Amino acid sequence: MRDTTSVVLVGVGGQGILLASEILAQTAMLAGYDVKTNEVHGMAQRGGSVMAQVRYGRRVHSPLIEEGTAVALASLEQIEGLRAAHYLQPGGLAVISSQQVVPVTVSSGVAEYPQDVLQRLNRVFSNLCVVEAVSIAESAGNTRAANVAVMGALSNGLEFTEELWFEAIRKSVKPAFVDLNIEVFKQARGC
Repeated sequence: MRDTTSVVLVGVGGQGILLASEILAQTAMLAGYDVKTNEVHGMAQRGGSVMAQVRYGRRVHSPLIEEGTAVALASLEQIEGLRAAHYLQPGGLAVISSQQVVPVTVSSGVAEYPQDVLQRLNRVFSNLCVVEAVSIAESAGNTRAANVAVMGALSNGLEFTEELWFEAIRKSVKPAFVDLNIEVFKQARGC
């Protein structure tokens, strides 16, 4: 076991960041790690930024992740991934959903959504996986599982076995949606 591993998860309100962080935390606990989590909701109810920090290891003293120390960053929205880039250590894995959520400032004409987000992501992250999370979830029958698609892609960069992830999904998701979420997770592991 390494000392402490830090993972940052970001998105906007309603995308399922808290469920994604619960799945990751459950997976780490099932692997025998001490786990600490922290969530920042902001204006999540109004589509604002949401961040969850998950730290696991032999003994974790704080849930807070220092800038430049996360081994992985998972984002359910492109711009949110860029906003949280400073948490990722050099060469760390960035898993970014291709989804773009237009904020109120853009839809009201006050601001513009950048047209070159993918180019910016490629410049910022040297280890980047852009996942078609919504499409993967839609093909399985429920776009709300896009958060689990991002976790599937993220799982490639973490040391946990697939069975630990599946058990964590079983513990975190309502029974009626377990099979769908496991299927979405499997499809996204190819990133």
